[in-house]
Amino acid sequence: MEDYIYTYHAEMCKVFSHPKRLELISLLREKEMSVNELSEKLGLTQANLSQHLAMMRERRILVSRKEGSAVYYRIANPRLFQAFDLLREILFEQIRHDAALIPVGTRR
Repeated sequence: MEDYIYTYHAEMCKVFSHPKRLELISLLREKEMSVNELSEKLGLTQANLSQHLAMMRERRILVSRKEGSAVYYRIANPRLFQAFDLLREILFEQIRHDAALIPVGTRR
């Protein structure tokens, strides 16, 4: 069972390894959005976006619903945002720490 969890965890992390997929998750924080809205906001073609969405649906990060000819997406489990917020806090702490190590006269 433990091996399965590590493998599943690694597969989930692959989803989070692309900046546009992270941006997509951030966009869906407030509300569900249609493919057209996501495509426009992310600056991606619908074909490219479709690949990202398929990967995220396969791993059950996103769920979709159809309304007429439009498909809307939302985050399957809102607890994902808690994990992302914690990770962002850690990243900002690291950036501040790294900046503190740079001598004042050499900072840009």
